[in-house]
Amino acid sequence: MEDSVEDLFRNLPDEILSSIVSFLPKESALETSLISIRWRDLWNKVLVRHGTRDDVTGVVAGFLSSFEELEPLKHPHKLQFHFAEDSSVLFANIATNSKLLLDFSAVKKEFERSYELHFKFSTQQQITNKPSFMVKILYLKSVSNLASEAVSSIVSNLEHLENLVIMDCSGLQSLFIESESKLHKLTILDCLKLKSLHLRTSKLKSFKYHGPFPRIWPESHFNLSDATLDFRLGPCSSDFKAQDFNETLLTIKNSQVLTICKWTFEALIWPSISPSSGNFIFYKLRELWWIDNHVYENSIDALVSFLKLCPALEQLFVTIDPKSFSTPRSNSGLMQAAKYTELEHLKLIKFVGFTNQVDEISVAKILIKVVKGKPPKIETSNGSYLDAVYMQ
Repeated sequence: MEDSVEDLFRNLPDEILSSIVSFLPKESALETSLISIRWRDLWNKVLVRHGTRDDVTGVVAGFLSSFEELEPLKHPHKLQFHFAEDSSVLFANIATNSKLLLDFSAVKKEFERSYELHFKFSTQQQITNKPSFMVKILYLKSVSNLASEAVSSIVSNLEHLENLVIMDCSGLQSLFIESESKLHKLTILDCLKLKSLHLRTSKLKSFKYHGPFPRIWPESHFNLSDATLDFRLGPCSSDFKAQDFNETLLTIKNSQVLTICKWTFEALIWPSISPSSGNFIFYKLRELWWIDNHVYENSIDALVSFLKLCPALEQLFVTIDPKSFSTPRSNSGLMQAAKYTELEHLKLIKFVGFTNQVDEISVAKILIKVVKGKPPKIETSNGSYLDAVYMQ
């Protein structure tokens, strides 16, 4: 009986199988790719196109317009666009959960130069090459200067975009994003030459950044609920000033989740709020991810000072990365100057990257002194737990 069922599906044309998938929920539809090689091949069909760089915008728009979300196998959801000029290739991939990947990794970079990107999303603008597929999540990978104009045009036409991820764009030097309402999440990863980030995004709630600290200009006021400021690679230039961070500081003040480096607090935040730190409090912060370069005597002072600004903190993650940037400036006086706030809600302290437990115990003993009430659970880098009661 099972063989007859397999034979039945094996003999059905692609069009019928595509129609069957259209009746399934999205999660179940994707699982059909695991049934057999035949099904896997249906999901992996690739649309191949050739042309020049001037054709990129139109080809991608046509690719998105032909895709039917209710019938994901009716048209290929993978695209290979070959550039006639230098045999480079753009890979595009549509996922059925309103996700699009544009990958320029295979574009030749022999003549890579610095470039800028300007994305302008507006519900009022007249959209050209408007795609029918509603892209809400976009991944941009390895954009080159030769493709920057086409990418700006493509992305600006995605009027429903809510989540933008930009990664590994080695030549990107300046990024300007304008969004009236739709864009809620922005992630920038390993764009190592980025020096200027201009945000006119009034509804942004999540911002995740990993790379050298650029000049960030949040022109429109917004409050981030989730902010990852992973500047462990240091500033993009040596002439950075604390006031360059003031606008960003206001956007993270009401964050509930925050990732920050020790040097960022010492060099960019503390000079702006000291000596009146009692008036600047992270009232809503529940989860803190703290990145330090190493542990030595008094090195934990900066963290303790920061914790005194976080009365509602519930979870603390301390990561030691020896390669993380550090400033030569002294952190003396931080603990004395900060308004003393005991942590009443801290439930968990987790250490990551410590090379020995002696350092973890030493740091834990200092942190426990800032905790009021029931001691938190303390997890070490190797997954074991410390007895907080014993260390009090």
